[in-house]
Amino acid sequence: MILVYGSQRDYDAPDAREMSAIGEFLGTFTAELAESGELVDTQGLTAPVQARRVQGSDDAQVVTDGPFAETEEVLAGYWIVECAGIERATEIAARLNRCPGPQPASGTIIRPIA
Repeated sequence: MILVYGSQRDYDAPDAREMSAIGEFLGTFTAELAESGELVDTQGLTAPVQARRVQGSDDAQVVTDGPFAETEEVLAGYWIVECAGIERATEIAARLNRCPGPQPASGTIIRPIA
């Protein structure tokens, strides 16, 4: 699974030209993975302000706005790919770092699915 991160700032009042360039890049990127047969699934996620965090036990549930833990970065979307191995997944993830727009400090994360 290839994970990309962002922050609420990335969702706030985006520049129309930048959003168009990001959409074009991600559309091409995803289409190429589908054509190669490596794409299993992909989803972008809504802005963090639309998320909720639920914590607690059966007796006391606490619900707060946003998915925030100790960082402002949140999961923005993911791609599940089926490919030859971790090296190929690394090549694919590296291509995402060429996407126009803000780049997360954490970069792109690869997590094999058990």
